[in-house]
Amino acid sequence: MAAPAAVGCGVRVWPRNSRTTDSPAAAKSADFRFRLVPRPAAGALLLLLAAIAPLHATDFFVTISGLGGTPEYDGQFAKWATDLDKALEKNGPGVQIKGLSGNGATIEAIKRTLAQIGNTARPEDSLAIFLIGHGTFDGTDYKFNLPGPDITAAELARLLNRIPANRQLVVNMTSCSGASIPWLVRKGRIVITATKSGNEKNATVFPRYWIDGLNDPSADTDKNGTISTLELYRYTAQKTAAYFDSEKLLATEHPTLTDTGNAAAARNPGAENGQGLLAARFAVIRPETESAGDIAPDKRKLLAKKEDLEARIDRLKYQKAVLSPEQYRQQLTALLLELSRTQAEIDQ
Repeated sequence: MAAPAAVGCGVRVWPRNSRTTDSPAAAKSADFRFRLVPRPAAGALLLLLAAIAPLHATDFFVTISGLGGTPEYDGQFAKWATDLDKALEKNGPGVQIKGLSGNGATIEAIKRTLAQIGNTARPEDSLAIFLIGHGTFDGTDYKFNLPGPDITAAELARLLNRIPANRQLVVNMTSCSGASIPWLVRKGRIVITATKSGNEKNATVFPRYWIDGLNDPSADTDKNGTISTLELYRYTAQKTAAYFDSEKLLATEHPTLTDTGNAAAARNPGAENGQGLLAARFAVIRPETESAGDIAPDKRKLLAKKEDLEARIDRLKYQKAVLSPEQYRQQLTALLLELSRTQAEIDQ
């Protein structure tokens, strides 16, 4: 089904501590959810690699849900947005919620929302933005449908580029979303799309399974209590493919991921194509104990050490092809043993 010419949008925003052609009508101020805690003292945490989420950083989540143009899609997109918000709230208590939905969320509202985050965010923070709705592609520009002027991928990229958070995630769940990749890719930014190109124009089922994964313990494949972006992507891609198989339908969407700054996104990210390393370190759902502001300093250091070890294991897997089998086995065994000892200390 082709995307409707004009649909609406709802915006929900909150930070979780762990850590241009415009002429639309004026919209209400953007919706924020804040839970801020004091930053811990500098120390060993500052030595961690930039790819690892600092425990004292703020994670900003933005959900933008477009209206469907028909009552059926209006209701579906609104429900997905609400369910996504509820799932993300599992990251911890103390969230303050304000709502903005329907025709009130125009391109101007999105600009204000992202500008406010840009004025608040620090380089050590992270930003995740989720697009739910209909997208279009005319052979040149990808557009996310909004009331009034639509927003192009190029415009969205310019807004995101102004936000100082070094770690960013864009999950474009719309039809034609694959066409947005060349504009959105950037070093330090993960880009996930529901379709592999702008030619896959049917309404997508990707959002359904993305949200299911946030609530399904099986999505946490390494059983560390955290659902990473890579784990959630693989869960969603598998479930999406299974849906078309079970319904005996020709697949009209093929999810892709890139996190290297390269527009050559992969459908199956891994060591073979070099995609997925950053996504493996970007948590979408994090254990509440890791986001609490009152963690004892010793425990905080152990949690940081655990994240560092997990990141080193992930990087080692991507280096397997250039190591001898014995080198790989020895290094992996040493890291796994150290990770086991660290986890035992955390559990005490």
